Amino acid sequence: MEVRWRQFRRAPRPVFRAVMSSLLVALVLGISFLAYDIALDRGASLPGGDLRLAFLVVYVLAVVVVGSVVTWLVVPLPSGAGGARATRTPWSLALGLFAAVPIAYLVLVALHEIVKPLLV
Repeated sequence: MEVRWRQFRRAPRPVFRAVMSSLLVALVLGISFLAYDIALDRGASLPGGDLRLAFLVVYVLAVVVVGSVVTWLVVPLPSGAGGARATRTPWSLALGLFAAVPIAYLVLVALHEIVKPLLV
């Protein structure tokens, strides 16, 4: 348990950056989805009607794609010894993907199940 706690407190920079990039995208889009959801629940007449499902699909795809691409941009592979140039490979993109999927789900559940009842 002590080892896991130390790993949690001192996460490697690439992992931290991957999680934070996905988390920022998920929070921005999740808050906009929550505002849209609350507006529809309060009876607001918005153009296009009830597009929550479409918004949800766009939310998940955007978090996964943007989180993966941002991770690919900010998390280069280790350059090794000397002045070797840092490279980016599909593995950087995969790291972003693996971080983005659970982050998208957790942010959406937290906003819908914890924050929404406090606001409504």
